[in-house]
Amino acid sequence: MEHITTIEGWRTYASAQRALGRRVGLVPTMGALHEGHTSLFHAAAANADVVVATIFVNPRQFNDPDDLRAYPRTPERDHATAETNGVDCLIEPSLDEMWPDSPNTATTVSVRGLGETLEGADRPGHFDGVASVVAKLLTITGPCRVYFGEKDFQQLAVIRQMVRDLGFDAQVVGCPIVRDERGLALSSRNVLLSDAGRSRALALVRALGAAAASPASASEVRARLRAALDEADVAVAYAEVVDPLTLAPSRDGESGEGRALVAGIIEGVRLIDNGPVTLTSGGPCC
Repeated sequence: MEHITTIEGWRTYASAQRALGRRVGLVPTMGALHEGHTSLFHAAAANADVVVATIFVNPRQFNDPDDLRAYPRTPERDHATAETNGVDCLIEPSLDEMWPDSPNTATTVSVRGLGETLEGADRPGHFDGVASVVAKLLTITGPCRVYFGEKDFQQLAVIRQMVRDLGFDAQVVGCPIVRDERGLALSSRNVLLSDAGRSRALALVRALGAAAASPASASEVRARLRAALDEADVAVAYAEVVDPLTLAPSRDGESGEGRALVAGIIEGVRLIDNGPVTLTSGGPCC
C-alpha cells in the first residue's frame, strides 16, 4: 500500500493510474476506521482497479470545537485496517495541505436546501464544510467513482446534488448501512459511548423498526419515531420522514417510499440513523 501526504503526490498517483487504463475508486474518510469503512473499501475494490482512501479530519465541518477535539484518531490501527482491506493508496494530507489559509479559507461550496435542514439546521455550516472538502477531494483525484455510506443519508444527497450541479467527473456510489450484532449503525463516534450508552443508543434502531413495522401516514411514522425515542429518554434532535430524493418532509396524503431519519444525543454524543418506510395516504395499514 502506498502512503501519500501531499496533494501533488496524490494528483500524480491518480493521474498515473488512469494513464495505465485503471479505474480509480475513491473512499473519503476521517479515520477511526471500522467495518462500515471497510465495506466501502471492498465495494470500491469490486468495481475499480485501484482503491484510493483518504483520511482527513476536516475542521470545516465541525461547528463545535469540542466535538472536533473529541473526534477519535487511531492512525496506526487505521493504516493496518486500510492495508488489509484492499486499499492500494492511503492519502493523509495535513491541514496545511488541504486548507493552507485555515481558519480563514475564503472559498466555500454550499448546497442550498438539501444542506440546510435536519443536520444542517442543527449544525450550521456543517454541510458547507462537507461539500467544500469533497469538492476538493474530487478536484485533486480527478475522474473516479466515489463511495459513501448510507448511514449519512443527508450527506449522500448533498454530495450527489453538488456533483450534478458542478459537473464533476465522478460517479457517486451509496453503500448500505453496516450494523453491529445488536443492530446499532457503526460510527466512529460509537467508541465515545459507555456500554450503557451503546445500549441506550439502540433506541434509534427500535424507533426505525417501529416506523417501518407497517405502512402508515407520515404523521403516524413521526409519532412512532418519537414514542420509541422518548421511551428510552433519548434527547431527540430530530425524528423525521422525508422524500428519499429531495429530503422534503413527507406529508399526510402521500403514499409510496419514504425515508425515516433520526438524530439523538446520548452521553453528549450525537448519533444518527435512518431507514426506509412505506407511506400510505390514510392511517396505519392493518
